Amino acid sequence: MWSLKRFIRSNAWALLGAVVGAIGGYFYWREIGCATGTCPITSRPLNSVIYFAVMGYVLAGILRPKQVKN
Repeated sequence: MWSLKRFIRSNAWALLGAVVGAIGGYFYWREIGCATGTCPITSRPLNSVIYFAVMGYVLAGILRPKQVKN
């Protein structure tokens, strides 16, 4: 049976990476952004937040610590 609690526990590092990435994406848009408005990722804050959240999720999922099985 699928459980939200079990999903969060098994993907905690990746979800944390997504949150950190989303925050970073917002600050990237706010501080650097796109001067002309033609940049597909950084022209709008929602695009930037979603893109960086996905990148954070993937990167944290790859770099997560190894799980020790007893």
